[in-house]
Amino acid sequence: MDAAPRLTTMIDEIAFDERGLAPCVIQDAGTGEVLTLAWVNAEALERTIATGEMHLWSRSRDELWRKGATSGNVQRVRELRYDCDADAVLALVEPAGPACHTGERTCFFRAADGAPQPVAHEALPALERTIDARRAERPDGSYTARLLDDPALVGAKVREEADEVARAVAGESDERVAEEAADLLYHLEVALASRGLGIEAPATVLNARRRDG
Repeated sequence: MDAAPRLTTMIDEIAFDERGLAPCVIQDAGTGEVLTLAWVNAEALERTIATGEMHLWSRSRDELWRKGATSGNVQRVRELRYDCDADAVLALVEPAGPACHTGERTCFFRAADGAPQPVAHEALPALERTIDARRAERPDGSYTARLLDDPALVGAKVREEADEVARAVAGESDERVAEEAADLLYHLEVALASRGLGIEAPATVLNARRRDG
């Protein structure tokens, strides 16, 4: 990680509790999905900064541990932030595998009324993972796999869907605009995947333009 002196100063500013701990929300830097709520102390943050990989404090074992030390599901840290009261940490990470010891992608896979319902910000990351699976498995009859194997076809479909979005915006219902936009987003994600890119690639460009403008 860069800017180690600034990060060390951050540790000095954190208001750890009477046990010397602070809660740490771990979030996928690429998708925005919340992966885990864990605990850190000053030593865990120091090791995280020094190694660039997430280190945490186990309250049950009363010891420092490196995320993924046994499972291999390490979490490479992109950025550390802390809140306005300086008593909680946010870690933006690149996960190498599931965050939860159960094998689930996120520890928050249960809801009070049953299975969690998909929410808006999860749609594109979930679609990206499905596309990656189709690319790896190449199931018979898969439309996605056929598009991935034919760059000219997926390019033509992006142009076709973009035109349908434009026509919907010009004179159709909001529902039709949303439906056509969904078709376009799907084909754009497949087009990105066909080039070995993910949704983070255009998002990074947009963030750079926001900084510049």
